[in-house]
Amino acid sequence: MSVVARLEEIAHIGRDPSSGGYRRLAWTDPDLALREWFIGQSSALRLDVETDCNGNIWAWWGDPSAGGAVITGSHLDSVPDGGNFDGPLGVASALAAVSELQRRGIQPRRPLAIACFTDEEGGRFGVACIGSRLATGVLAPERALALRDAHGVTFADALIRAGRDPGSVGAEPGRLARIGAFVELHVEQGRGLIDLDAPIAVGTAVLPHGRWRIDITGEPNHAGTTRMSDRRDPMLGLARLVDIAHREATARDSSSHAARATVGKIRSVPNAVNAIPAEVTGWLDARAEDEATLDAMLEAIGRDLVDLPGLHATFAMESRTPAQHFDATLSADLAARLGGAPLLATGAGHDAGVLAEAGVPAAMLFVRNPTGISHSPQEYAEDADCEAGGAALADVLADLLTADTLPR
Repeated sequence: MSVVARLEEIAHIGRDPSSGGYRRLAWTDPDLALREWFIGQSSALRLDVETDCNGNIWAWWGDPSAGGAVITGSHLDSVPDGGNFDGPLGVASALAAVSELQRRGIQPRRPLAIACFTDEEGGRFGVACIGSRLATGVLAPERALALRDAHGVTFADALIRAGRDPGSVGAEPGRLARIGAFVELHVEQGRGLIDLDAPIAVGTAVLPHGRWRIDITGEPNHAGTTRMSDRRDPMLGLARLVDIAHREATARDSSSHAARATVGKIRSVPNAVNAIPAEVTGWLDARAEDEATLDAMLEAIGRDLVDLPGLHATFAMESRTPAQHFDATLSADLAARLGGAPLLATGAGHDAGVLAEAGVPAAMLFVRNPTGISHSPQEYAEDADCEAGGAALADVLADLLTADTLPR
């Protein structure tokens, strides 16, 4: 079965008929259905499937305890109203690649696994890459278990509902130590490959990024009787946050030190049309080419939020990830194996970046997105590019599995 055929098999799961986007939030019914699909696909390839203590699924070809394992895969969850390529393309390509290697009669010298990481997007509980962050010890179990979704359901509650044991989550240094190379294929989430006029690129790094929560409190009051001059409206503070973030990122994006700042999620209390809010919360997603640029932008945003007459604002970090550089030797080797594929850094976070930060030799392959749009129903990849990505991944895995030694 081809990469595209596999994507078509799951195209109906979690799709919202009104928006055309996908709602595959971690540990919800659509996510659980996709996990079952992955297990079924892996079993059809005669792979041995296990789910680790953090809910990540591993489908093994060979002995997992042998060490020096080659791992590929991605994730299946989505952001609210996301596309069908962000994550699933990497999983479908990995399944198609293993099928192709078996057809070729490849005899691996080391074990291979397709990994399906849990809650990569953070769309439900607010922290991205929960599965890989727990496995690497970057995310403390007690913090992960206490995370809540928009309905007040904790991460621990969600695990229990899915039949998982919350008490078992945590770091897995032994498992990570057995990984010799991790290669994640992913749809490119910007215009990088459009500008390069290439179907495939090799990743070099994930740029610094993080999420911050800004709570702004004021005075609740009646929308129809409160004079404009008497108002302490926290929504005005939120409007200022959006404007400041846009202005500060735009000023830096014109230089060689590109920056991004987005307020994409908000909450208003009591959220009534005819009431001035008591409190408004905005979540800031900030990213930059380097740590210094990110720090300077955050400092400027925070400084401008201090002076809000009649309002009180708090600025709290929910997560921050430094620059994550992929293994230079492995990446260069992959680029050479693919006939000189271009190299490309990304501003999007990935499980491969989390593993790389933890010392796992990791690399990424990006497949062209002709719209340049992601985290949206308009996210897309041409069938030919999807199949080219799957074929490239198969060639890369074949070389890694049969080489005398892995690139170091």
